[in-house]
Amino acid sequence: MNLQSSPWLPLATAAIVLVSAHASCGATEELGNGFRHHGVATPVSKHRGTVATVDGAGRNVVLVWLFDHRGGYALLMIDATTGKSEQFPIPFPPRGDCPYTSILSSANKFYTHFSSHFVEFDPVKRAFTFHHKTAPQMAMSMTEDDQGVLWSVTYPQSGVASFDPATRKFKDYGQIYQQNWRQYPRSVATDDAGWLYFGIGSTACQIIGFDPVSGAVQPLVPESDRVHGFGTVYRDIHDKVYGHVGAAGGTWYELYQGQAKRVSPAPSIQKKSIITSSQGLFHRDFPDGRRLLTCDLVDRVLEVEEPKTKKIDKVPFDYTSEGAHIMGVAVAPDKSICGGTAFPMRFFRYDPEHDAWTNHACHGQWNTVARQGDQFLVGGYGHGFLLQWDPARTWIPTEKGKDASNPRFLTESHPTINRPHDLLAHPDGKTVVLAGTPGYGLTGGGLLFWNRETKTRTLLEHTDILPQQATMSLVALPAGKLLGGSTTRPGTGGEKKATEAELYILDMATRHVEWHQPVFPGVQSYTDLIATKSGLVYGFADRKRFFVFDPAKKKIVHQQETQSVFGWSTSQQGPRVFVASPDGTVYILFVKGIARVDPNTFAITLVAESPVPIGPGGDMLDGRIYYASGSHLYSYEIP
Repeated sequence: MNLQSSPWLPLATAAIVLVSAHASCGATEELGNGFRHHGVATPVSKHRGTVATVDGAGRNVVLVWLFDHRGGYALLMIDATTGKSEQFPIPFPPRGDCPYTSILSSANKFYTHFSSHFVEFDPVKRAFTFHHKTAPQMAMSMTEDDQGVLWSVTYPQSGVASFDPATRKFKDYGQIYQQNWRQYPRSVATDDAGWLYFGIGSTACQIIGFDPVSGAVQPLVPESDRVHGFGTVYRDIHDKVYGHVGAAGGTWYELYQGQAKRVSPAPSIQKKSIITSSQGLFHRDFPDGRRLLTCDLVDRVLEVEEPKTKKIDKVPFDYTSEGAHIMGVAVAPDKSICGGTAFPMRFFRYDPEHDAWTNHACHGQWNTVARQGDQFLVGGYGHGFLLQWDPARTWIPTEKGKDASNPRFLTESHPTINRPHDLLAHPDGKTVVLAGTPGYGLTGGGLLFWNRETKTRTLLEHTDILPQQATMSLVALPAGKLLGGSTTRPGTGGEKKATEAELYILDMATRHVEWHQPVFPGVQSYTDLIATKSGLVYGFADRKRFFVFDPAKKKIVHQQETQSVFGWSTSQQGPRVFVASPDGTVYILFVKGIARVDPNTFAITLVAESPVPIGPGGDMLDGRIYYASGSHLYSYEIP
């Protein structure tokens, strides 16, 4: 999930169940006015914390935080013997947010903190027994102190909250440590004197000490030692906390009563046992010694091992889901509609001719997708990877270094690009250009050039293009030039340094920027660009300003504010706002509907208002524009 994006929009439309990797029949609905609903691309959910424990009768149960395109929407409780399941809706609006950490307390209560709410679930009472609104937004780490009090520390500005299960007293301390970038407090611990310590990153690491009694806040890492990365803290089984900053071999601290003392060599730590972790928490051990091996939300089955006999029981269960969020769609060479979802990370293929779906587990998050000749290309998060899929061949799961894979892993560009925003399949038929923002805590993203014929790459840094900026949108121009539109957005959790975005022209042969200019003062991102048959380029700035750019004259020849009439353009990590028909007509995907651009006057006309909010942008096939809304695929027939 992109923490810097707007919350995902929930849909009321029911999900269509599909979990197989094989083709299944669809159930396309005619919605009227040319619109069709084709179903849910990936109708399964993702766990955001799973623990093995017991209920009030002492029966082994599995607790799972469920996450689909709406956010963290429910707690799933599964009987580990019978598979009988109960689903408990989250008692507050998730607003697209979800758990990034959770904790099973020593008193057998399950806690998390997201969507600016702290929440407790009691498996004995089989109910949510407490929730409370907090300062924004979601916890990145949680712990339990020696008195049984639960603590959480939140993104984006180190909010601290505590809950005492014995007294039922909750306290929100607010955001106690401010930075000009979004902080990830990924570890937290308390000493036996009652001080709280947490480590943050990743623009510049730090460890914060906090005294809940006095309210004192103490940054413990000197500014000179604040390198890119995270501060990490660990509670020893005795009285102290230990902290570490920097890479392996970095600086260690002994933390006690709000004081930090450097220690060398690295201390030998006996970590206190606390059942907590990130969103990947998977606690396997039931109190009776049995072990949870898997909790598969795709095939809906548990695997539980009896430790003495090593017998493994497979226990089927069920749950409801509205499906994973679609990242984007594009037409594949086999005339299907393809793309990826998150979370879970899945590939989907919709065959309009047979109204059939195919779904596979895939490599990473498919942020950007595009067709080039008989190949389907993917630019993904994380590590800014590039894949090539041949629809004419059998699907073989992607493995780095295995050319037989289909999709085949080509290369990656981390940390220069970590989260792709555009994938240009160049009309020369061989060049692919990937653009996006850099690694966590970094500022300025580059460009990856991949030659499919020679299988070679060139990676440009942001300093080679526009320093402290990243490329959001790209189009090919004549004579081997590229037009790019930048964004001032840094990598996730990074520091924004540029004040306004720019357009630029780059020569592909020399890899040099020949021209650049902030053509619209104050604009932060050039959302999307498309080249037209006339040689002009259409674009969107900040999702609310349509413009026409003449690359030959390097000037704006038309512009208009569109938000007041049409609302926002669509948005996603790879937006695909513009869709071109075979005859060159350009359509615009707004959240509210589909519009057309007059090539002579540049006037925008709303062709049809969508029955659902339009989300990730799309593509055109056989006279229909395909697009996504949440987890669902829709299309519109151009009149």
